[in-house]
Amino acid sequence: MPKISKKGELMPPSPIRKLVPFATEAKKRGVKVIHLNIGQPDIETPLVVRDAIKNFDYKVLSYLNSEGSEKYRLKLVDYYKSVGANIAADEIIETTGGSEALLFGFMATMDPGDEIIIPEPFYANYNGFATAGNIKVVPITSSIHNGFALPSIDEFEKNITSKTKAILICNPNNPTGYLYSIEELEQLKAIVLKHDLFLFADEVYREFVYDGKKHTSILSMPELAQHAIVVDSISKRYSACGARLGALITKNKDVLATVLKFAQARLSSPTYSEVAAEAALETPASYFEGVNKEYISRRNLLVELLNKIDGVKCPMPGGAFYAMAQLPVKDTDHFCQWMLEKFSHNGSTVMMAPAGGFYATKDLGKSEVRIAYVLESAEIKEAAECLEKGLEQYASEQLTTNN
Repeated sequence: MPKISKKGELMPPSPIRKLVPFATEAKKRGVKVIHLNIGQPDIETPLVVRDAIKNFDYKVLSYLNSEGSEKYRLKLVDYYKSVGANIAADEIIETTGGSEALLFGFMATMDPGDEIIIPEPFYANYNGFATAGNIKVVPITSSIHNGFALPSIDEFEKNITSKTKAILICNPNNPTGYLYSIEELEQLKAIVLKHDLFLFADEVYREFVYDGKKHTSILSMPELAQHAIVVDSISKRYSACGARLGALITKNKDVLATVLKFAQARLSSPTYSEVAAEAALETPASYFEGVNKEYISRRNLLVELLNKIDGVKCPMPGGAFYAMAQLPVKDTDHFCQWMLEKFSHNGSTVMMAPAGGFYATKDLGKSEVRIAYVLESAEIKEAAECLEKGLEQYASEQLTTNN
């Protein structure tokens, strides 16, 4: 029998989606599964987006330009200006989701064997994109004990080698919800300039920042003009995950020209998605005010309920819509699967993402989970109750098994 590639064997499974078969079986048994494992908000996609798709009139559904239409990119220029970034239309390349932007960015800037430094825990698919390009991820571990703040610059310095080409951050962070301060970004800027590195920033959650804090884009830092590469997406901003439309933004002309070649190889992003994305830019500010108010309410409720559970620790996230929680179990992969396979409370169970898959360092995150507060408060309350009862029953069963 022909064998698959070594690269295929090395591709990591998604910690967000790998438990889906167990959730499917639970539903077949009549168990309600509360999905807090994935960043799929129940917030309605703006009406202006839905109407644009509904009313799109065409005779032929044609290709877009590989870099996206100029009309849409010119509208994005105004959007980025509103968040403090002076960007030209030809410094934006439209992509099929933020994932493709990251993949193209990696391929355009790093060769096989090159290294990229990423604070962990990080969005699990970064590992997959790096594996696809034979790029080595060098993790620097942040800690739940200080809310996953940026590790010390000394740690970055110690890990820079002749193979280091880039640093990647997600701001606000997925999976931790941590928001990097301007002081932390200044520290990163200094080390990037000192070692002549690229600085990737995944900024897809920039609209979701809480407690009076402010998001700072690396695009607003002029000294980083030739170093900054921003990944963006409409998925989370407009609750339009299925549209799969993103962008790569940089002022570095060599990077743009190289990314465009990858974009040309896949021809174009979906035309329907650009129709949705262009309309999304007309979304009124009141939409985000309402959404942020709702996320703050959900966040506060989730963190309060989790920290009331015996043995659970959950720091307060500053942005996005994720929280990392430490549970009183040794292996959350096993626990999360057990919750789906063997547990229900009042006919319900909860699905979470085991955090081990968000770390590159072996055996880290084994007692942590990522929880997405993307469902309404009643669901969050039910999920927290399920988790508390599940932890009690799991501990009892483990004690019986070990004895």
